[in-house]
Amino acid sequence: MTMSFFKSGGIIFTFAFMISRIMENSLLSAEAKEGEILPPTIQKLMKGYNKYLRPFFDNGPVTVGMSLDIASIDTISEINMDYTATIFLRQRWTDERLCFDGNKSLSLDGRLVELLWVPDTFIVDSKKSFLHDITVENRLIRIFPNGTVLYALRITTTVACNMDLTKYPMDKQTCTLQLESWGYNINDVMFYWTRGNDSVSGIDSLRLAQYTVEDHYTSVSEAIYETGSYPKLIFHFELKRSILYFILETYVPSSLLVVLSWVSFWISQSSVPARICIGVTTVLTMTTLMMGARTSLPNANCFIKAIDVYLGICFSFIFGALIEYAVAHFCTLQHSGAQNTFTQCRHGVLDCDHDVNGTVRTIASESHHSKRSPSGSENKDEVQGCCGKSLSLLKGAAHLISCCRVENPYYIDNYSRISFPLSFILVNLLYWTYYLYF
Repeated sequence: MTMSFFKSGGIIFTFAFMISRIMENSLLSAEAKEGEILPPTIQKLMKGYNKYLRPFFDNGPVTVGMSLDIASIDTISEINMDYTATIFLRQRWTDERLCFDGNKSLSLDGRLVELLWVPDTFIVDSKKSFLHDITVENRLIRIFPNGTVLYALRITTTVACNMDLTKYPMDKQTCTLQLESWGYNINDVMFYWTRGNDSVSGIDSLRLAQYTVEDHYTSVSEAIYETGSYPKLIFHFELKRSILYFILETYVPSSLLVVLSWVSFWISQSSVPARICIGVTTVLTMTTLMMGARTSLPNANCFIKAIDVYLGICFSFIFGALIEYAVAHFCTLQHSGAQNTFTQCRHGVLDCDHDVNGTVRTIASESHHSKRSPSGSENKDEVQGCCGKSLSLLKGAAHLISCCRVENPYYIDNYSRISFPLSFILVNLLYWTYYLYF
């Protein structure tokens, strides 16, 4: 039994050894075929080439020139505060190990980039990116006789962009696209824009849904981290939001709702259902419009946006028109009640005056039949003083009521027909002047 076990183990070992030899021969044949595919010039360049060492490894940093072609800016999101763009990134550097004789450049298949050293460039603040690979990976390698290498990529990336929305939708946003070296510091690699501000093309021909490109420029900087200083290139572009959409979608409807609330000033105060219906309907419609305007914006308490201010102004005017009718209707009721009270007060004053005069006459007539004495005169003075005070208080109350009441409550609507439109026009002038010019 032991002999059979050793025999079976030997067979398995021999079989595994034969499989490993077959795989090794297949790999060697594949390498040979790959070497046969490469043209002699490339084979000569690749002989002794080490892609893990950068150019000028012992002779200073390698300079990498960059240029961009913005193919499209697909989306700009205020909620996520980022933008998505498709770009063509072109990098150019010189590798002395790739010099060859001739006067024509060599365009290689993009898959041969695995055989060469390339810069470890990455996009700062990128949330997600991918390299296009239909129908093959969108990469280009071109080598010039003097050893210059052109490496181009087609990338779609989503980049963070911090936005200030306090003047939304009359805002301007400045976004950036930053390129840095991941592992090589400034002692190893130096970045530069190949043509300055002209290194970025395609941005002027973009047609965006809500924005127009106001300005763009490039800059060179350094990124300082705990591990050292790294080269950085920055592309700045300023976006101005197109306000026409918001004027048609928000500003005009809200302004028309304010004007609609003024219609109640021309309706009779006795038509209570009509005026209440207009007031409540405009308030509810304005509330719905305000809620719809906030759905496409981030729920950030730190931002009091310009559109929120305008919607708040319109809501205040609409609510004020509803309150105006409540005040006018209340004054109308008070006016009729005050007239009745004032009439009653006047009758009371006359009755009191009549009673006082009768009392004085009675006391005077009785004084003629009685003996004149100091006590009789004192009683007469006390009665006259008490009645005089009561008469003064009644007259003051009647005067106070007449001052507080509105002479004609219907004048409130007349004043509102002028004051509300003038106030709204004045507030609009201040609003648009501040947000457009300051």
